[in-house]
Amino acid sequence: MKRLMLTLSVLLLSMPAYAGMESFTVDPRHTYPSFEVNHMGLSTQRGRFNGAAGKITLDREAKKGSVQIEIDAATVSTGLEELEKHLKNEDFFNVGKHPKIIFKSNAVEFAGDNPRSVHGDLTLLGVTRPVTLSISSFSCRVHPINKKYVCGADASTAIKRSDFGMTYAIPGVSDEVKLFIQVEAFKDGQ
Repeated sequence: MKRLMLTLSVLLLSMPAYAGMESFTVDPRHTYPSFEVNHMGLSTQRGRFNGAAGKITLDREAKKGSVQIEIDAATVSTGLEELEKHLKNEDFFNVGKHPKIIFKSNAVEFAGDNPRSVHGDLTLLGVTRPVTLSISSFSCRVHPINKKYVCGADASTAIKRSDFGMTYAIPGVSDEVKLFIQVEAFKDGQ
């Protein structure tokens, strides 16, 4: 019983109180932005990006924060090498000219103590447009393996790719694309 109480005390003391702005670094091993798009009215095709980095700040007392996520467009992955090669060329992500997809925000909207949406700008193919990410889940805790404080979230939005100049194969490949960002980020300074 003493051991259990000691373990609980250590965990509770290691959890930060909501005291001002907290800074987090995105964990690239658990952050894989993904997308889905309708293909010829037949099926939903999915892909993901295997390279992402970023910083997140949160002040849960003041109900504000910021998010910056950089996605390495050349890491697009679909499970089909031929399709990935096509997605990297000028018809789609044009990774030679536009290697990064960037989301930046200084407007985090809260519901209680948790963020529920993030209003920001998405830059794709050199074009920047406002988008809102809806957060369907958000949780923070001490990581059970490395004992560092970590937060995770699932966020999503829908865009029209034509708004960013990506018009190849519309309407066969839908103009509307659903974007998902599953993110985990460790608190800085641990």
